[in-house]
Amino acid sequence: MPGRKRHVITDCLGLLLVVAVTAANVGDREAAAPLLERARASHRSLRLIWADGGYTGMLVDWAGEKLHLVLEIVKRSDEPRFVVLPRRWVVERTLSRLMRSRRLARGYETLPATSKSMILWSMTMLMSRRLARRTHPATTTVSLAA
Repeated sequence: MPGRKRHVITDCLGLLLVVAVTAANVGDREAAAPLLERARASHRSLRLIWADGGYTGMLVDWAGEKLHLVLEIVKRSDEPRFVVLPRRWVVERTLSRLMRSRRLARGYETLPATSKSMILWSMTMLMSRRLARRTHPATTTVSLAA
């Protein structure tokens, strides 16, 4: 089946912790188990993960029993109008920032590993720009002498 899905785990600032790229026919819960294992192995202090409704079911119990993680599902609102869901917008914002990269906006990559590498590269660029950006204007004064 053509197409791919990007599964990401981010921190509260939207910085990428773990990424996996799968075929489009792989379900969210199916891809989440190895992703959660990798997140747990590389980030031992991780305790709570917020997820959308696609990750409900036995995955919540499995994450608690096997990985000692609390997988909290952020339920969709029943209101007919658009509502920003708490915590879920962080991942959506990260994915939209990644889509600004030309290579990620279209399906140029044929291999999932290459697509994953491009996601990591794009996130590295985003994070380094964020680090390089000054938050306050320079307050130092310069005097010239002739």
